[in-house]
Amino acid sequence: MTATEQSQTLVGIGVGRGIAIGRVLRMPDPLPEPATTPSTIGPDSERDRVTAALQATGADIRERGERAGGKAQEVLEAQALMADDPTLRSEIDTRIDNGATAERAVHEAFGGFRDMLVGLGGYMAERAADLDDVAQRIIARLSGVAAPGVPESDEPFVLVARDLAPADTALLDLDKVLALVTSDGGPTSHTAILAREKSITAVVGVVGARELVDGTDVVVNAGSGEVVVAPSADDVARAEQARAAQLNRASVPIGPGQLADGTAVPLLANLGSTDGIEGALAAGAEGVGLFRTEFLFLDAGSSAPTVAAQYAHYSKLLRGFSGKKVVVRALDAGADKPLPFLNDAHEENPALGLRGLRALRAAEQILRDQLTALARAASESDADLWVMAPMVSTVEETRYFVSLARELGIKTAGVMVEVPSSALLADRVLGEADFASIGTNDLTQYTLAADRMLGSVSSFQDPWHPAVLRLVGEVGRAGSAHGKSVGICGEAAADPLLAVVLVGLGATTLSMSPSAIADVRAELRQHTREQAVQLAQAALRADDARGARDAVNSLVAELASS
Repeated sequence: MTATEQSQTLVGIGVGRGIAIGRVLRMPDPLPEPATTPSTIGPDSERDRVTAALQATGADIRERGERAGGKAQEVLEAQALMADDPTLRSEIDTRIDNGATAERAVHEAFGGFRDMLVGLGGYMAERAADLDDVAQRIIARLSGVAAPGVPESDEPFVLVARDLAPADTALLDLDKVLALVTSDGGPTSHTAILAREKSITAVVGVVGARELVDGTDVVVNAGSGEVVVAPSADDVARAEQARAAQLNRASVPIGPGQLADGTAVPLLANLGSTDGIEGALAAGAEGVGLFRTEFLFLDAGSSAPTVAAQYAHYSKLLRGFSGKKVVVRALDAGADKPLPFLNDAHEENPALGLRGLRALRAAEQILRDQLTALARAASESDADLWVMAPMVSTVEETRYFVSLARELGIKTAGVMVEVPSSALLADRVLGEADFASIGTNDLTQYTLAADRMLGSVSSFQDPWHPAVLRLVGEVGRAGSAHGKSVGICGEAAADPLLAVVLVGLGATTLSMSPSAIADVRAELRQHTREQAVQLAQAALRADDARGARDAVNSLVAELASS
């Protein structure tokens, strides 16, 4: 491969540590906005067309989910429900009754809901891109054209897009797609999460990605978060050498997580349902560091799941990890994940509203039922159950949760550190709680005042930022002083080199998507405890996330050559 023009380097946020070399192929542009021309076939015929298109689109998305499996299936099932949503259907029918074509009615109805979700922010804003994708697929079916999707190619390529819909990411042909480069999204976007699960080399939130043209040679380095455009022969040679070194490290056999000097760093799995048990164990997970209970509640309909229903679910989880540590997060919902039985009131800024433990305190019986079901399941299992409260911001909230958990039979009760206040007061928080688990996704969002779902501020949503790392260090020191566990359960733990830095800051366990465990295990074994501390200090001395990455990478190279 030779450069046809002077090399330039674009910067984004890397997913994993993969390196790919190939030629750009861009994702096709979205379908044009449907015309406003009135219908010529009448409302009844337009409604029949919509019914068929909605049913076919939902079935297609579900079929893609079944083929993909894992986390992708969960995401696509949620997306398919959008095609079945009765409120959206009502909005579509109203527009058809007013003379719109089926295509125009779908465009306007979905567009109205999209704007509402973006306005809500947080988790709901994340669903806006999914809503766009469903609308495009329905309109394409109505128009008799192919839905925008991954382009076809006889040769392997680097896929460049504004962002990828879950339905496309889930079924990428990994023999053809060498890497993903997106202009939008951050480390917690669906594109990033699914790319990590499928071990796809990806760099997201890349400024300048939209200017890349088909056929351009690039080197995509997820570890450094760089895309080298028109690379020189030397650039390519260095990338190939680094890739070969990575493949050698990836051959580390499955075993417990530990540093080069034997310091244990248990590697745990993040799971959203019991469907992921088998995959996590196969990847070598030493337990569960974050079990999200939201899906159980989101699927419950208009009322919270009963104690019996929850007990059955938790029992299956604990049986699957017999003899191992299992950390369950209490329901993390509220205004940003509205539930009719918890809190579905509109809030201007739901990310700062009644969510997490705040919402549970306002509906305490839901929390009591969940803790009761967990305690009952734990009493019949030899798994080591730990339960933590989400979005804890004060010492008083910590006392409240730990006291209630103890009352209801939970032996090990802790908190999630996701806001700066709980990190800054970690010495007192850990005086009350049995453990802390740092959610780096939200901690980064709140520290840098950057909504983690907004592409416009994705460059700020980077857990390498020294301000975020300093807060992690505060919690790590408090954990050491109290002799209590400090886990990391955000996506930062899945970044192999950042994982080493986090251990150097005092993290005692790391939890991540099962697909990331092998890379993190291999990286940890390259560094001693003393070196991890050195790397952490180098990152803290930087002024920004980019500087922290560069400083750590430079020190790693220096240590390797000494």
